[in-house]
Amino acid sequence: MQASDTQNPTPDTGDQTASDASTNAHAASADVTPSLEEAIRQAELKASEHHDAWLRAKAETENVRRRAQEDIAKASRYAVDKFAGELLAVRDSLEAALSSETPSIETMKEGCELTLKQLISAFEKNGLNDINPQGQKFDPHRHQAISMVESDAEPNTVISVLQKGYLLGDRVLRPALVVVARAKA
Repeated sequence: MQASDTQNPTPDTGDQTASDASTNAHAASADVTPSLEEAIRQAELKASEHHDAWLRAKAETENVRRRAQEDIAKASRYAVDKFAGELLAVRDSLEAALSSETPSIETMKEGCELTLKQLISAFEKNGLNDINPQGQKFDPHRHQAISMVESDAEPNTVISVLQKGYLLGDRVLRPALVVVARAKA
């Protein structure tokens, strides 16, 4: 009987050890791979995070768009701010000249010349340049011909400027009013 006693405990211990090993392996595998419910919960958390990030990005984009529209409105409303500031000195000079109690022709002329210099300076600082095409070829994009006069000058040449034109940057603000030469008959 002893022989059978020694044989029975060994197989029982072996079977139990194998069973414990498979239970431990199954438990370890359950720990490594999440259950379906856990995977769904994690996916919902990620989806919620992405949705929150999307909402924040959408709100930020809307804020940027709104700020850009406000900046455009302010820029168009105050576009002449710098130019207007330059013209204030010209106005002050004109008012000072008119408020003089004993104006003479000489002082009025000097005041007008100084005021004109201030005005020209304000124009130049703001990109407003004159068009004075005396002696140049007629350019219909920059000049407006008032009349044509027979002349010894080359045909289509500006022989007289009645009123200067002005450019704002590269754009014609006002064309020059000119008299153009034509060939003698």
